[in-house]
Amino acid sequence: MSELPERIVLATRNRHKIEEITRICRDWRVEWVTELDIPEVEETGSTYHENASLKAREVAKATGQPALADDSGIEVDALGGAPGPRSARYAGQEASDEQNLRALLRATAGVPAGGRTARYRAVASLAWPDGREVHAEATCEGMLESGPRGEGGFGYDPIFVPLGDERTMAELSPEEKDRISHRGGALRALRVRLG
Repeated sequence: MSELPERIVLATRNRHKIEEITRICRDWRVEWVTELDIPEVEETGSTYHENASLKAREVAKATGQPALADDSGIEVDALGGAPGPRSARYAGQEASDEQNLRALLRATAGVPAGGRTARYRAVASLAWPDGREVHAEATCEGMLESGPRGEGGFGYDPIFVPLGDERTMAELSPEEKDRISHRGGALRALRVRLG
């Protein structure tokens, strides 16, 4: 069992993720390092765990400090679980959140309301320079809307309605989203594993 380090490098350049992770983990007694000059790590894995692990290990090795990474995506049942680990690149390698969202709306346009089940999945991985690694996974079940609603969140949040709510993730407050989100669940589970 590994314990919580005093200092953790966030292995992402995504400002939305940095903001969300540090907010979710605000009660962790660590110093967060959020420098943006970390190495660019290509997500070549075929699973969320492989991608999160790849990013965490590479950044831990490059910085000589423990590094935290996550990989997450949306899985649409009517699309056989796609886009999955390719969620950030669904509309192409350099696609924006807006382009990915529009591509998913086009792909699900003919799917009836009852068949629009989906889930967000996240894997969070903490790696040390010596090769140790701890990871955790969580999901958030929900349904897809046929058009975007809300100004908050990022990615597919404007069309994802979590089970038990009528609002999209983009209509929730950051605190409400963190409480039920896949990323929040994975990070809380990771914290438990760290003792």
